[in-house]
Amino acid sequence: MRIAHTALWTHDLDAAASFWETYFGATVGEPYRSQRRPGFVSRFISLPESNAQIELMTGPWLPCDPQSERIGWDHIAISLGSKAAVDALAERCKTDNCLKSTPRTTGDGFYEAVITMPEGTPVEITI
Repeated sequence: MRIAHTALWTHDLDAAASFWETYFGATVGEPYRSQRRPGFVSRFISLPESNAQIELMTGPWLPCDPQSERIGWDHIAISLGSKAAVDALAERCKTDNCLKSTPRTTGDGFYEAVITMPEGTPVEITI
């Protein structure tokens, strides 16, 4: 078994797509507009050297406070392959004001930093 894709709601589809393109070199697919659900638009992104995809989705019915916690997925962790890669991307995100927590070794032994998408969704970057 493998995860085919995960999905993420966003108010700003273009900003979310740009985030994944800018910081992870993702390939962004063309927008899909649903005929059955008016206002629903999504785009798939593909990460380099991976079969994993993320579906970015938007719709006019989304709640106004994207920062509020709710039941469901909290974050995604992206393995960059090395401590140096984590440090370099964390430094780049610090400059761009999207670094939430600096690189560290967690209590359960993961080396990680946390960056945020434009609307605040956390993305862990790990070895």
